[in-house]
Amino acid sequence: MLDGIPSTNILFFDIETVSASPSFAQLDEPFQELWRYKAKSITRQPDLPDEAEAADVYGDKAAIYAEFGKIVCISVGILAVDKSDQRLRVRLKSFASEDEAALLADFAELLNKRYHNPHTHYLCGHNIREFDVPYICRRMVVQGVPLPAALDIAGKKPWECKHFVDTMELWKFGDFKSFVSLKLLSALLGFPSPKDDIDGSEVGRVFWEEKDLSRIARYCEKDVLATIQLYMRYRNEPLIGDDQVIITSED
Repeated sequence: MLDGIPSTNILFFDIETVSASPSFAQLDEPFQELWRYKAKSITRQPDLPDEAEAADVYGDKAAIYAEFGKIVCISVGILAVDKSDQRLRVRLKSFASEDEAALLADFAELLNKRYHNPHTHYLCGHNIREFDVPYICRRMVVQGVPLPAALDIAGKKPWECKHFVDTMELWKFGDFKSFVSLKLLSALLGFPSPKDDIDGSEVGRVFWEEKDLSRIARYCEKDVLATIQLYMRYRNEPLIGDDQVIITSED
């Protein structure tokens, strides 16, 4: 599995998202009305929800929709061979900020600089085709950030985007019926779970109430490392040890 893809040419990544506002009540009035229609669709109710119902659904679900949420962290990881001992090393880095436009611009710069050729470089993550990539692209449009070549995929068929390596799709082996979480696969395949501190449902609270971006970045980096471990299991190669992981602020 994954033969022909150089591991050192892959950018592993994950995103963390929150609602665009701390609460439904703090949304601008036009967006409150628009969210009511979205909440009606989510809950499959015949009528528009009242304010209390809309607020509950907003707290639970707004972050997963790019029209009503925003990205607060993108963590990335690469595999590299250490010349001193020829062992693999994982380098992790996070783009975390309250300023989404700046965060997206920094990520786009990385892609344009290092991962601009989809024929030689790859982007890897868990469920990136259905969630991370579309979400990033939509938020870049909202924030006026030009799409990097690696993400400029509007209108392209899945087989025209071979530079995406989706670890969830790989697990399906042709079965399109279900979502399989990274947490489940980590338990099944014997590598550390990324959910040992917070999980996705708590990111909004940590951001809006605790204002702890560093904690969110650490959680996101664990997701990236778990994705790399899953990738190694797909290749039937040894898992990455703690002593092989480097967290950096450099490109």
